[in-house]
Amino acid sequence: MGSTPHSSSSAQAARQALARRLRELRLDAHLTSRALSAAAGWHEAKTSRIEHGKKQPSESDIATWAQVCGVPRLVPELVAELRAVDLAWLDWRRAEKTGLAHLNVAVRELYERTRLYRSYCQDVIPGLLQTQAYTTVTLSAIRDGRRVPVDDVADAVAERIARQHILREPGHRFVFIVEAAALSYRRGGPEVMAGQLSHLLEAMSLPSVVLGIIPPDVERAGRWPVENFYMFDDEQANVELVSGFLTIRQPREVALYAETFVSLYDAAVFGRQARALIERAKRAMG
Repeated sequence: MGSTPHSSSSAQAARQALARRLRELRLDAHLTSRALSAAAGWHEAKTSRIEHGKKQPSESDIATWAQVCGVPRLVPELVAELRAVDLAWLDWRRAEKTGLAHLNVAVRELYERTRLYRSYCQDVIPGLLQTQAYTTVTLSAIRDGRRVPVDDVADAVAERIARQHILREPGHRFVFIVEAAALSYRRGGPEVMAGQLSHLLEAMSLPSVVLGIIPPDVERAGRWPVENFYMFDDEQANVELVSGFLTIRQPREVALYAETFVSLYDAAVFGRQARALIERAKRAMG
């Protein structure tokens, strides 16, 4: 994130919360901004920017701040808060500098503890419903397109496929909304796509799965396609953007995504009608 805040209020709220806490520690220690800066060995402007959420401190800055304020015991807690700010927004270059597998492993526990999972995808089949071949093509394209320096696609694919065991376990419910266009976007050629579409038809029979397809000719007033997003109960929404990955935990923002999901759900068709759209896309593969 550096010193440039992301536009999401979730990311900015996390940054501001840390900034307020650091300011409170300074005030509790009866230190002026100038006194803290002098003791820390940096310019007073840096202290001001940190306290106003305009600059994100480093872990070293956090340790120095706590030491100057006489509360070194709080360093682990403050560093944890700092890392939470980092996790709110991850640009792809930073997130993928050590490959793709670790990102998938990192969310394993999140998927396994979620009871109600909702996702909306406009240009790709949802990961939990992907075949191994489709996932391999997708992640290989990400590796090449974003120039990921570590080639661990095979490990990332294995992790994603292993994650799908939760589709067959009790206590979970999955609602997927997919734009019809995603059924036709070719990834890996006709054979891969035909296998993927057949897999979708099979997944629809699982008792835990609800799959809705938004037809291409549906009335879109107020229900325009949006960015792909994934909801984990009512606690968190993850959003994939061109530049990076956003984790939303602010209740107001999560609620907005929930409302958007309901609107898109209302535009979708299910059951026999959804199967017909998938079959039509499969026939078009030739």
